[in-house]
Amino acid sequence: MSCQLERLEHMKDLGVIFDSELNSVQHCNEKINTAYSYLEIIKRNFIYLDEYAFVMLYKSLVRSHLEYANSVWNPHRLGLIKDLKKSPDACN
Repeated sequence: MSCQLERLEHMKDLGVIFDSELNSVQHCNEKINTAYSYLEIIKRNFIYLDEYAFVMLYKSLVRSHLEYANSVWNPHRLGLIKDLKKSPDACN
């Protein structure tokens, strides 16, 4: 009995997105966009924050998205590294 496997362009495993060539470009882009979204939510809803409160919100909401499963999808391409460094993590 044979079973034909389905070919996928992208696959999400434990929250990390890989393409058919095991690249994580889409994952990096999604994480950067999510981090920017959370940063905008913080800026919009918490207008009068002291530095300590901002850092606590930033580390729990923004930075956690950029660092989740980093050992799995750690970028090695210079373009992705540059994009991640431009992301909200540099807004500290």
